[in-house]
Amino acid sequence: MQAWFAQSKAQQVNWFTPMAFGRIGQALSAREIRELVSSDLEKVEREIHLESIASVDAVTAISKYLHGNGGKRLRPTLLLLCNKLVGETDEGAIRLAAVVEMIHTATLVHDDVIDYAQTRRGKPSANVLWGNHTCVLAGDWLYMQAFQAALRQRNFAILDILISLTQMMVEGELLQLERIGKIDITEGDYMQLVDRKTASLFSACARLGSLVAGAGEETESRLSDFAWNLGMAFQLIDDVLDFTSRESVLGKPVGNDLREGKVTLPLIYALTDASDEERQQVETVLRDSNYGRVGLDRILAMMERHKGVERARERARAFTAKAREIIATFPESPYQRALHTLTDLITDREY
Repeated sequence: MQAWFAQSKAQQVNWFTPMAFGRIGQALSAREIRELVSSDLEKVEREIHLESIASVDAVTAISKYLHGNGGKRLRPTLLLLCNKLVGETDEGAIRLAAVVEMIHTATLVHDDVIDYAQTRRGKPSANVLWGNHTCVLAGDWLYMQAFQAALRQRNFAILDILISLTQMMVEGELLQLERIGKIDITEGDYMQLVDRKTASLFSACARLGSLVAGAGEETESRLSDFAWNLGMAFQLIDDVLDFTSRESVLGKPVGNDLREGKVTLPLIYALTDASDEERQQVETVLRDSNYGRVGLDRILAMMERHKGVERARERARAFTAKAREIIATFPESPYQRALHTLTDLITDREY
């Protein structure tokens, strides 16, 4: 079974119970969504496996470790659903679904190196097992292998999308590095970062899926906008969960973003109304890179007082509302309803 569905029972409840989708009258059940893409995702998994074999053993080992280490396969699923919404799924769509997952994996490798991460999805991160130098090169290899696979489509439009995407994601990483440890991060700064690091990849998935299906520019653009809003909401909820979930569910320590020097939207909102003393507490954590002097419980209490998490969730819901508005303009079909359902799946998840 593909990794998105091969989760623990506890995790499956978060994603696939009727409660997660009950507020949308036309939403498909989780089982129906799974059936729409399961056979194609199995092909995607085989494609990823084949593309992850390198002439250097260490690269192959790291690639297989990362791709076998869980993950929801949300990006390939999004590409395939958009593809099926407007056309027929062929070998090209399968290949591009593998490409976007490989690019996503490459970004995770580099992120973990930059963040000195110790865990990824509840297991030791690749940089802990193989070292930073090897993992940086393995991430580079994954990027190049993804582009090599995409090149087989012999389509310049696909390469344009992927090159622009990669540039955006690298710019996002550089912007994040510039802002590490800084408390005076604005909502605009944050949204700019999320646009580049997360939403751009979601948008590219939808555009690639519709492009390879032969959809016109107007359809590509609408699906791209839908997925961009979905990606923005996804990252906002990720940043909320960093403060509100549990380590056993997240697969990494709670409050990790602040420990790594990242000021995300829930904290940005809370800091707008925080006292000088409360701001000093946040600055202490940023400076120390730990919760030794100022405990996470004090940061969480401050955020609760100023409704940082609540306001961030509301902002995420605004993005999903826009996504639903866009996808509602497409004719009703199982794939349209599945994409509609994804908007709730994004905002109601617990990991």
